[in-house]
Amino acid sequence: MHRLRIYWKIMLLSFGLVLFSLLIGGIVLIGSLTRLKEDELKHRLTITAQTVANLPNVVDSIGRPDAAIHIAPVADKIRILNNVAYISVVDMNRKRLSHPLSSRIGGIFAAEEDDPAFAEHTYVSKVRSEAGVGLRAFVPVMNAAHEQVGVVVAGGLLPGVDELIGEEKRSVVVTSLLSLLFGIFGSVLLARHIKRQMFNLEPQEIASMFRERTAAFQAMHEGVIAIDRGGAITIFNERAKQIFGISDDVTGRPIGDVIPETRLMEVLDSGQPELGRELKFGAVILWSNQIPIREQGHTVGAIGIFQDRTEVTRMAEELTGVREFVHALRAQNHEYMNKIHTAAGLIQLGKQEEALNYLFEIAEQQEEITRFLQQHFDDDGVAGLLLGKISRGKELGIEIRIDPNSRLERFPKLLDRHDFVLLLGNLIENAFDALVALDAEHKEVYISIEQNDELLSIAVEDNGCGMSKETMDRMLERGFSTKEGENRGMGLYLLNDIVTKGNGKLTCESAVGLGTSMEIIFPMKGGASVRDE
Repeated sequence: MHRLRIYWKIMLLSFGLVLFSLLIGGIVLIGSLTRLKEDELKHRLTITAQTVANLPNVVDSIGRPDAAIHIAPVADKIRILNNVAYISVVDMNRKRLSHPLSSRIGGIFAAEEDDPAFAEHTYVSKVRSEAGVGLRAFVPVMNAAHEQVGVVVAGGLLPGVDELIGEEKRSVVVTSLLSLLFGIFGSVLLARHIKRQMFNLEPQEIASMFRERTAAFQAMHEGVIAIDRGGAITIFNERAKQIFGISDDVTGRPIGDVIPETRLMEVLDSGQPELGRELKFGAVILWSNQIPIREQGHTVGAIGIFQDRTEVTRMAEELTGVREFVHALRAQNHEYMNKIHTAAGLIQLGKQEEALNYLFEIAEQQEEITRFLQQHFDDDGVAGLLLGKISRGKELGIEIRIDPNSRLERFPKLLDRHDFVLLLGNLIENAFDALVALDAEHKEVYISIEQNDELLSIAVEDNGCGMSKETMDRMLERGFSTKEGENRGMGLYLLNDIVTKGNGKLTCESAVGLGTSMEIIFPMKGGASVRDE
């Protein structure tokens, strides 16, 4: 049996169920027919016995010496007409006055259950004999004075199982054949349907695939979560439990009750994949790819792969800060070399006092910028970024003005230092790109960072070349850029991802030849203190 293919197993099993159902149905049907025949025979025997007991000839003849001569022919005729096995008329002395067998007429009638009949009771009893199971109806014979003068006993045999089947032979055969044919046809259809649902795989093949899939999911370094069309979890591997801090078995539970932040329900509803999305779960930073599961053009579930990027992000933040400080030092070094050369030239010209005043002036300017950034920006990474961009702007001949009311005390709720440095750096670099190729005497970038308990506003404006309407419409597309070269078109795309992540709003105003103004506003509710980062 184990070697049979699933197709034949299903067909044989379903066909066996049909046969078993026919057997049970046959037993129930035979039982019902037996009860029906028994009720019918009881009624016929009782009516026959009552008919004989009420005949005036029978009532008047009982007690006479020649009673049998008058009663036996009448009783025998009624027996034949009513199709009963026998009719016995018995007087109060239990003497038979009629019987189909003439040899028994005049004999004594004796039965275990006949006493109530001689006490004016009408009833039917069941008896078993070598001929089969029979019924006997007892009816008292009453005279005109309402006195009992005898008993009429009518008897008959119940049909056996063979006889019952023989009577309904044609119906039984036709019904059985039709049931078997429909059973075979239904079994074949069911087997084919289940086989198709199982992608024509055998149970051992499915079991092997399941074991391999489970082992593969558990061995993955990434967390794997899958849901069905109703949002119930179907896969939740061990790595996912470690990432999300779950120890219980959550299979079968709604994903919204376990981890609503996964966005798997959004992917299931939209039917569109979400690739390369960064998610934040408590203190854990995740990188996820989530795609819908489709079957015959319909979305039947969704699956997500989650990578823990917390440590990588921390290292990236540190590297980003180091890189910005390196850029700042390089730019400052270049700037100081130029200033030292200027001071050296003044000394060679004999203008020592003017050279000293020049050095005091540039030292005071640098100290003022550094002090401003330290006082207004609590995060060293952001302060280092702005200091580096100011020095780089001087190299490029671009003046960077920072709004004196600018301040950063904490990050928005869903953002961290890495996001903020990437966002602000891209905004300033885009402004630089718009000014570098511009032939103008004065090039300027204006930066404003303001926040209160509710909102954080970042504004970067430049007086560069500006953008056309077509460029503004496509500027957030991945890979779109008006500049030639590789790895272009990613800055504003990543910036838009950060805006989306922080539930922010990006506003851009630009005019060709006049410049560009970009403003981003983030909600501050629940934001963590920068100094706590």
